[in-house]
Amino acid sequence: MAKLLSCVLGPRLYKIYRERDSERAPSGVPETPTSVTAPPSSSWDTYYQPRALEKHADSILALASVFWSISYYSSPFAFFYLYRKGYLSLSKVVPFSHYAGTLLLLLAGVACLRGIGRWTNPQYRQFITILEATHRNQSAENKRQLANYNFDFKSWPVDFHWKEPSSRKESRGGPSCQGVALLRPEPLHRGTADTLLNRVKKLPCQITSYLVAHTLGRRMLYPGSVYLLQKALMPVLLQGQARLVEECNGRRAKLLACDGNEIDTMFVDRRETSEPQGQKLVICCEGNAGFYEVGCISTPLEAGYSVLGWNHPGFAGSTGVPFPQNEANAMDVVVQFAIYRLGFQPQDIIIYAWSIGGFTATWAAMSYPDISAVILDASFDDLVPLALKVMPDSWRGLVTRTVRQHLNLNNAEQLCRYQGPVLLIRRTKDEIITTTVPEDIMSNRGNDLLLKLLQYRYPCVMAEEGLRVVRQWLEASSQLEEAASIFSRWEVEEDWCLSVLRSYQAEHGPDFPWSVGEDMNADGRQQLALFLAQKHLHNFEATHCTPLPAQNFQMPWHL
Repeated sequence: MAKLLSCVLGPRLYKIYRERDSERAPSGVPETPTSVTAPPSSSWDTYYQPRALEKHADSILALASVFWSISYYSSPFAFFYLYRKGYLSLSKVVPFSHYAGTLLLLLAGVACLRGIGRWTNPQYRQFITILEATHRNQSAENKRQLANYNFDFKSWPVDFHWKEPSSRKESRGGPSCQGVALLRPEPLHRGTADTLLNRVKKLPCQITSYLVAHTLGRRMLYPGSVYLLQKALMPVLLQGQARLVEECNGRRAKLLACDGNEIDTMFVDRRETSEPQGQKLVICCEGNAGFYEVGCISTPLEAGYSVLGWNHPGFAGSTGVPFPQNEANAMDVVVQFAIYRLGFQPQDIIIYAWSIGGFTATWAAMSYPDISAVILDASFDDLVPLALKVMPDSWRGLVTRTVRQHLNLNNAEQLCRYQGPVLLIRRTKDEIITTTVPEDIMSNRGNDLLLKLLQYRYPCVMAEEGLRVVRQWLEASSQLEEAASIFSRWEVEEDWCLSVLRSYQAEHGPDFPWSVGEDMNADGRQQLALFLAQKHLHNFEATHCTPLPAQNFQMPWHL
């Protein structure tokens, strides 16, 4: 009876992975008392085959879940319509509650039938036995056997906790339960006394901003967190997970962040290979509709690096909602996991981000300054100009206030606090982070990210003359245009530029900002500005969502 109840309440099982010989336990090592011996995977098909009862019951419950999601998103309009029609009176609500109760009882009965179908299936009974044994004792053997199954991630045991003593013994105090530190925007009206009257005046605007951010705004900014989209992508995500586990020997793990969110991660270890880049770990930060199963993780994998992918809060197996604070909390526990559980030194960690993943990447670079390098692909400097692009002009004030207070993705500000090597990849046909049309390459916000970084690091070089020539260089969308428009007029002597920068570094140290170029003529500053722009930004002739080829994944330049 206990096993039947476990089958009723147990998670949905999607797939049984092919077990590799390298993962089998050595024959001479005795198993723990709570270990469960799994039958050879060769006797089972790798896709879990539910019995007819379980299959049909699952279909009914999945359909009910979709209808519930649609009802949830359309509930404000439904309530307004019912109110206008007079259907919210007590005489109408009571019968409706009876219908709802009956429907819930029927769904509970369907769930019980699904449990009976699972109980009659030896594959599911074997799985639920291993899952229960792992929850009782997270031994290496139990976790190894559990890793052969792909199931609802809510039931996966936590592998790493943000409070683990080993992960905090050398930290600077670590995050609190409220979250890690973020850079806060300056008040819109500095110097204004924050009196009770002013607070009351601002209260309606603050309430409106909060409602917009937590309803429409968050879902527009992170469409991957919408349940219906995830439901539609489920077969693709399962296929991507299977590829990472079976072909790349990936290891899935659940991390518990300081805000209580559970973060779904996938680690591919290449340290045992002969390739030198396998000793480096690339932490991948996905876009606003990207998942590690099918996202930018493939680029460093093809290039031979060890890779750690993770899903935003609210994406696939990760819980929570993807607001900036939750995003930073998730990134913090991912980096801690890489250092203290996987055993990588910060100097061996590279942060690679695509699109909106630039926020968590720049936060990690700011918070962990010893990280080796940062690569930002198709990213931007600030969210406000991109948000204003897609909203009516009459909403400018509301949009700006909402972004600054609740969705403040200040990538450039965070990146300027990082002292290490940085590479920006600009998509020359980007249709997402341009503020006009894709053909207008000067409206690409990657340009502004480069300019802000260079102006912070090299303020004297990026004075009027340097800034002007870099803007001219940014107008070129290909190497041919660069050669025709810029280098025909300005011959950049790389050896001279390198000698100037190395001499300054040897005399003044590596910390930015540098005053190099302060006593230099205009021609020298322009040469240095062009040289630095070339080293910090590479063009990739593609649209926003085109996968980056492995040959374009290059380490940033450094002296």
